[in-house]
Amino acid sequence: MITKKWDEVLKEEYEKEYFKKIAVTTNVLYKEKEMFPPKNRIFHALKLTDYDQVKVVILGQDPYHGVGEANGLAFAVNENVKIPPSLRNIYKELYDDLHIQIASHGNLESWAKEGVLLLNAILTVEKDKPASCRNMGWEELTDAIIKKINEKDNPVVFILWGAFARSKKKYITNKKHLVLESTHPSPFSAHYGFFGSKPFSKTNEFLRKNNIKEINWQIK
Repeated sequence: MITKKWDEVLKEEYEKEYFKKIAVTTNVLYKEKEMFPPKNRIFHALKLTDYDQVKVVILGQDPYHGVGEANGLAFAVNENVKIPPSLRNIYKELYDDLHIQIASHGNLESWAKEGVLLLNAILTVEKDKPASCRNMGWEELTDAIIKKINEKDNPVVFILWGAFARSKKKYITNKKHLVLESTHPSPFSAHYGFFGSKPFSKTNEFLRKNNIKEINWQIK
């Protein structure tokens, strides 16, 4: 369904009633309404960053709800789409932190392929209706994903931006992992703790200390 390894890790979730309900509801919604991301991109983050490859988790809330924006990766948009304000601020912090030039597009697939799981807590959205799929069951699945990553022996960095992401900290109990928290990169809160938080250099410093290859944060 996703990848061989993720399917193995999540097999117990697939048998639960909430997951079966998600499958039915999603099929109906994608037939009757304009939904994002495209159906074949719902699990794109997991397909690009397999369980064994996860070095970093960046948590988002739900997909962008404008036409052509959502591509299955938290905070990312397709290359031909205007870069959203939150992602612009992420790029600004990346430049200030590591002096990496600001990218001309918002496709973060190169991060995903480096081992950065860009996971939204809710994996689908109806056009122009933010949070329209809240309480559909996605949160239960993505909480299970966070818990499964928490079980990993290899140290992982969890980057939690904003109150919603930080509410997931309770699932990260393994002392091997690093949790980096700040306010959300949105224009409303970036100046209250996100700017200057240096999550990218802190992540690589932690990975280095644990003899794990650093993330190349350059957007390709």
